[in-house]
Amino acid sequence: MNKKKIMYLIISGIIIFNIIILLYKFNIIPHKQYTNEDFNIETYISSIDKDNDGIDDQTDILNNVREYIKTKPKYKSKYYGTGYPDDEYGVCTDVVANGLRGAGYDLMELVNEDIISHKEEYDIETIDKNIDFRRVKNLDIYFKNNIISLTTDLSDIEEWQGGDIIVFKNHIGIISDKRNKNGVPFLFHHANPMQVKYEEDILELYDKDYIIGHYRIS
Repeated sequence: MNKKKIMYLIISGIIIFNIIILLYKFNIIPHKQYTNEDFNIETYISSIDKDNDGIDDQTDILNNVREYIKTKPKYKSKYYGTGYPDDEYGVCTDVVANGLRGAGYDLMELVNEDIISHKEEYDIETIDKNIDFRRVKNLDIYFKNNIISLTTDLSDIEEWQGGDIIVFKNHIGIISDKRNKNGVPFLFHHANPMQVKYEEDILELYDKDYIIGHYRIS
């Protein structure tokens, strides 16, 4: 085998290897999934059933997020007079809003009420409940004011449960009940038009300072 052919094979191998790494990194190649049981973590069950459907809030939120992402919403930031998107489009905040809405928490109404009561905290010039609850900054303030705040340290794996809400500097999502080999949970989110899957093993890719909030309804 001549040197030119050997060099071609080496370069081809490196390219293929890097492509595989990228496909894995961006969750095109499925990641192995683990559960709480694999890490001897007790699954959190809420004592509250807001919508009285026989399913606790934590489980209800998780179930409704799964139902929402099954619709495979396309990413586009639009204004809706209905507040909630009524077509096949959506953004990151809609994952959270639909998950909580199915469990009996109408963020459109709840955030609006909190903004009216604490307008100085939100720093909103013109209140519009159709869009205010679909902004990450507003949701972070609302959750800080109204529900349980938890650690933002991903190394405290037992403190993260499926159905929790995670807030980043300019993004938001719901924690999955699936975990990676390190016990770090997967994330339900909707980040961009190029996203292939809505449940991804990506939390460890973020800088720790990018995570600014971790909340639980109960």
